[in-house]
Amino acid sequence: MHINKKFKIGILGDGGWGTTIAILLSGKGYPVILWSAFPDNARRIIKDCENKKFLPDIKIPEEVKITYDLSEASLDKDLIILAAPSQYIRLVLKKLKQSFYERQAIYLSVAKGIEVNTLKRVSEVVREELGNVKLAVLSGPTIACEVAKGIPTVAVVASRDLKTRKAVQDVFMTDRFRIYTNSDLLGVELGGSLKNVIAIACGACDGLGFGTNTKAAILARGLAEISRLGKAMGASSKTFSGISGLGDLVTTCISPYSRNRFVGEELGKGKSLKQIKADMNAPSCRKSGIAEGIPTAKSAYSLSLKYKVDMPIVKEVYNVIYRNKPALKAVRDLMAREKKEE
Repeated sequence: MHINKKFKIGILGDGGWGTTIAILLSGKGYPVILWSAFPDNARRIIKDCENKKFLPDIKIPEEVKITYDLSEASLDKDLIILAAPSQYIRLVLKKLKQSFYERQAIYLSVAKGIEVNTLKRVSEVVREELGNVKLAVLSGPTIACEVAKGIPTVAVVASRDLKTRKAVQDVFMTDRFRIYTNSDLLGVELGGSLKNVIAIACGACDGLGFGTNTKAAILARGLAEISRLGKAMGASSKTFSGISGLGDLVTTCISPYSRNRFVGEELGKGKSLKQIKADMNAPSCRKSGIAEGIPTAKSAYSLSLKYKVDMPIVKEVYNVIYRNKPALKAVRDLMAREKKEE
């Protein structure tokens, strides 16, 4: 595959996924710069050649430039990748506007979440803040440490513009990272965001000591809920049986590396959300970072009310997180619901 080495890439967000993307694209020969919002962490990454906080035990090539200067990360770039947590994307974009942003660049969101206060997807936030820029979303079953280790993975890039999604496909495609394209931007974003809520429910089943029967039920019925909401909002139902729907859902619900599944597991064991967050922020925790499903549970529940869509699993996850409902009581209430057809 021909690589245009003049194609310059800035990645905004030094979490596990942003760091993995930097390693992946640098390995293809692209000039890559990775921006951290935290100067101390940027200095540690430079010193260690490793992101010990978010992607431990994975060496970062010296070709990847690290910075905490937002202008440096975005100036004169052809592709700007938004890898900050979804609830902070708007803040990053506002800072970007205050310093510099390249209007001609492609803006690619790799965040998976829905803004709590506005119920907007990341693509909508980008449009509000930056206007009519070239825009795409990358999503799918992409556990960061597996991609960084070269484990075969597939993902999907969505954009309403054919040239944009094909350009991103070319940038990311390798013999171990296969990229499909999709025009259903709405469906891809919803699938990637809402699956995190279902993963919390699956994790709670693990924490309660339930088996694979229960988890399979949560997966199947959770996908039905995601599809119902997506259809009500105007997405294609086909998208939710694909990579960014079923594929991402299965991975996040079963992977031992999934932060959202871990949060659910700890909730199932009876821990408070405050304690779980404190544990995840501890230096020794192997699941450092933000579990996007926590705020998305609130967004998803609000969307279900707005669009009048029945989402009982989402509702119970919301109740457990925000109303301190015991996880076992939530399961009992789900099982005791009125009889119905599938």
